[in-house]
Amino acid sequence: SDVDGRLSDVDGRLSDVDGRLSDVDGRLSDVDGGGGMKSRDRFVFWNVLKDKIFLGIVILLSFFIFVPLVLILYHIIVKGIAFVNWDLFTKLPAPAGELGGGIANAIIGSLIVVALASLIAVPIGIFAGIYLSEHKKQTSAHVVRVAVDVLQGAPSIVIGIIAYVWIVVPTRSFSAFSGSAALAIMMLPVIIKNTEETLKLIPSALKEAAFALGVPYSRVILKVILPAGLSGIVTGVLIGTARVLGETAPLLFTAFGSPFMNLNILGPMETIPHVIFKYATSPYEDWQNIAWGASFILVAFILLINIIAKVVTTKWKVKF
Repeated sequence: SDVDGRLSDVDGRLSDVDGRLSDVDGRLSDVDGGGGMKSRDRFVFWNVLKDKIFLGIVILLSFFIFVPLVLILYHIIVKGIAFVNWDLFTKLPAPAGELGGGIANAIIGSLIVVALASLIAVPIGIFAGIYLSEHKKQTSAHVVRVAVDVLQGAPSIVIGIIAYVWIVVPTRSFSAFSGSAALAIMMLPVIIKNTEETLKLIPSALKEAAFALGVPYSRVILKVILPAGLSGIVTGVLIGTARVLGETAPLLFTAFGSPFMNLNILGPMETIPHVIFKYATSPYEDWQNIAWGASFILVAFILLINIIAKVVTTKWKVKF
């Protein structure tokens, strides 16, 4: 009987709670039926409006960044493609004042200088990136990172002067090798940064599994870690190459330029950026036209390298 009585009291209290909840629901319904729904709709409206305004600002700023690139490319294509012909690729420069001629020596010279710069910078940059990714917390690694950041922000003309003092002055001769050395210094920060950031994304479980199988550290790096991050490393190399391909300032103090077809890396060598600089500032209209054609060729090379870098990143990217 006592239990039944207590259960009856509990039932009564639950009924009171249900009644109070019903009163609360009724009051909420009254609020929604009044100004509550309107205030909530107003709140949602303003949030949506703010999102659209912010999206519009982002699109507008992106458009402002994109417009100069389009205008530059359009101007170079319109002005330069008209002067691109077979002679431009196969003939040497004509003497001052004479019509015709080409930039065959500059095209070959640019390929040699950039290839030699890559040959110098790629091994050093990759191994430096490996060191930074494997020794993240060491003081020496921190010092190297600071040095890379400073080097990345150094003006190209200053790097050209350094290469001039280090190589040209002691050898007493301008040379393609000194130009390659200057360009290699400029390539290093890009390759080092890309290699380090790529290798940081590789799970440590891969390396630990290789160590568990008794693989030496050197083979773990060369056979496991580097292949896993190959796409990022190759992308860094290509971006670094595209960056230095159009540099002029370092070559003014190093490779210097030559009107002849010179394949000796220890002598002066012509490059496309130097040709554009020299011909664009000349008083001869024919040379200025050749400068426009050379600009078109240089931009086409740089765009091609960037497209290859994007394809490599997309197709060879390893997902973990």
